[in-house]
Amino acid sequence: MLITNKIPFGLLLSKIKFELVAIIAYSSAVGILDHHSYLEETIVPLTIPTLLGTSLSLLLAFRINQSYDRWWEARIIWGAIVNDSRSLIRQVKTFVSDPQDETAISFARRQAAWCHALGESLRRLPHSAKVKEYSSDFEHQSNIPNALLLKHSEEVRQLYQTGWINPFQQIQIDSTITRLVESMGKCERIKNTIFPGNYSTLLHFLILIFVTLLPLGLTDYSILMEVALTTLFAGIFFLIEKTAIFMQDPFENMPTDTPMTTLANNIEVNLMQMVSCPPPTLTPPTSYYQL
Repeated sequence: MLITNKIPFGLLLSKIKFELVAIIAYSSAVGILDHHSYLEETIVPLTIPTLLGTSLSLLLAFRINQSYDRWWEARIIWGAIVNDSRSLIRQVKTFVSDPQDETAISFARRQAAWCHALGESLRRLPHSAKVKEYSSDFEHQSNIPNALLLKHSEEVRQLYQTGWINPFQQIQIDSTITRLVESMGKCERIKNTIFPGNYSTLLHFLILIFVTLLPLGLTDYSILMEVALTTLFAGIFFLIEKTAIFMQDPFENMPTDTPMTTLANNIEVNLMQMVSCPPPTLTPPTSYYQL
């Protein structure tokens, strides 16, 4: 997730560098041919690309709004995961009659591992050492985060059967685990739901039409001005399109991601402090984003 407004300008240009090169080459060719009177019969009224550009602006606004909704939903879900993780350990610590707090420590470490496992699974990354420590018994299962939550529930059942918690407390802890399951399912829904490709293809095709027509409508300007204006307006449209594409997938290990690794680390620190265990040392961010 971006954590500063000072985003490197070179990063923005790198996302559309090939499009910019193609635009400059095309508009330069059109300008040269036009000023040598080779394109007199192909002049396009400037009102046509103007109307098309206005329509594109509305479509791009809708496109980026839909992408932002997906990104913001992912962030809300992980905010709920933060709250429910703290609630789970608070309930175990205060409900369970364990003078050594070993039960709470076990739950805290497993819940921290679950947070890391969920983020790594959503990003399709190999599981880290923290996760492997708790997933060695679940290697045959394809969904490690789900297996860890199941282990939570099994231990809650054992606590009830041994009389360490009463039925009401069991229901309360199980409700928190259920909310964690729901949050995991919501993340998986976002990850596995592909944004409609036909809409993206149509929008990209309209931008290409706009780029094609704009230089033909700027024939009254100098070649330099024609190239500059075409590159500016077309580049803005391409940049907005790229931004929407990046934001629509918040679990792809990119700077625009939901910062799942950072959130998992912060959750781990909070949980370890709640059970009076040494928390891990976190490295402050050195870049303009957090993963």
